[in-house]
Amino acid sequence: MKDNTMNMTEGSPAKLLLLFSVPMLIGNIFQQLYSFADSIIVGQLIGPDALAAIGATGSVGFFFFALSIGIGTGGGIITSQFFGRGDTAKVKNCMVNNAYIMIVLPVFVGGIAFFLAEPVLHLLRTPDKIFSDALTYLRINCVGMLFVSFYNYVSSMLRSLGDSKTPLYFLIFSTFLNIGLDFLFISVFKLGVFGAGVATAISQLLSGVLCMMFAVKTNSYFRFEKNDYTVNLPVIRDTVKIGMPVSLQFSMIAISCMALQSVVNDFGPAAVAAFAATEKIEQFVHLPFQTLSAALSTFCGQNYGAKKLDRVITGYHKSVLMMVIFATFIIPVIQFAGGFITSLFVTDEQVINLGGKALKITSLFYYFLGMIYMIRGILYGIGDSLFSFINGIVEVIGRISFPFLLPLLFDFGVWVIWWSAAFVWAIAAITAYMRYRVIINKTVSNYSKSEM
Repeated sequence: MKDNTMNMTEGSPAKLLLLFSVPMLIGNIFQQLYSFADSIIVGQLIGPDALAAIGATGSVGFFFFALSIGIGTGGGIITSQFFGRGDTAKVKNCMVNNAYIMIVLPVFVGGIAFFLAEPVLHLLRTPDKIFSDALTYLRINCVGMLFVSFYNYVSSMLRSLGDSKTPLYFLIFSTFLNIGLDFLFISVFKLGVFGAGVATAISQLLSGVLCMMFAVKTNSYFRFEKNDYTVNLPVIRDTVKIGMPVSLQFSMIAISCMALQSVVNDFGPAAVAAFAATEKIEQFVHLPFQTLSAALSTFCGQNYGAKKLDRVITGYHKSVLMMVIFATFIIPVIQFAGGFITSLFVTDEQVINLGGKALKITSLFYYFLGMIYMIRGILYGIGDSLFSFINGIVEVIGRISFPFLLPLLFDFGVWVIWWSAAFVWAIAAITAYMRYRVIINKTVSNYSKSEM
């Protein structure tokens, strides 16, 4: 049986990126439908306060998940580089060692997060009206952290081998399961926010288990032998070396989002609900950028491992072009239909108006947002771990300082929430491009010296 892999070191970079991206984009869309379904069903069936409660946990949950996400990213990059070199034994051993890390981390972090959830929500000044539901939803996510980590492990390993289709199949299944369980637990059993959290956790668990079973059956790289189970400290070290700065970046971004969330909370439940709705909407805008970034990381990882730097640079340029085309299409859609899209989440007219106007602000900065993802893709792929740290610091400084500095210049009112996020994208994109120029010039120079 032929393995579902894709060698990205040969052939048209643009074609390979598109072939790899399309299934992953569809998968990411379905993955977002997890939270999208929660938000729509909760907002419509329970009310805007319940939606605000789920929204208030987003940045906190992201902070708790940061470590697992970063290490998973590092493991995927290392695996793709070994795959690009054609070293099957190293690929399989790397996959096993990443499994060790991805099982231990979420259990440890999830346990700590469960007990920290309440004081963290207090620290963020979460409104009393939504505090109980927010705590319930966050703690369910902490318990389900192992399930999410397990699925992310399997999918990241598959994608590092060039297989973006298999994770898609099980995401589609689990998304429909999640929606069905949402209606069952919320509408029939009347479990409220608790039911939404449990529905998501069950769906993620089944997605990971079924994806792993299918991968073992259809992909020889997942059929491990005795030698593959050897603990490989250099692989673990390199995975942590690349993944930890990514984790730190995500942690810092999460901290900055929590700082912004505390500002949002001060404007009351309507602002919290509007912010939650616009965050959910823009998660869909992020998807094509995220997908291209992930495809670019795999493409660059394989070609960097194969020492084909010219293809790395070409892949980056093609990805930027695709990003610009998408941003040019989506900006006018969000500008004119932002209010209508917000109304899918809530019926409260004040929240709808806030959300629609807010999206008019942030959508003007989508080109900057796209550039962050494209540069992240190429730099992750070639193993530049310091970029993550730099990018994280920029976001922290921006998200913490802008909500307090901008009102000194103009009376932004509640709109300071979304102007702050937009300006952070702009500054992060500029600093990311500066880092890209430094690293790519250094890499070209090193390659030239090695060929002399």
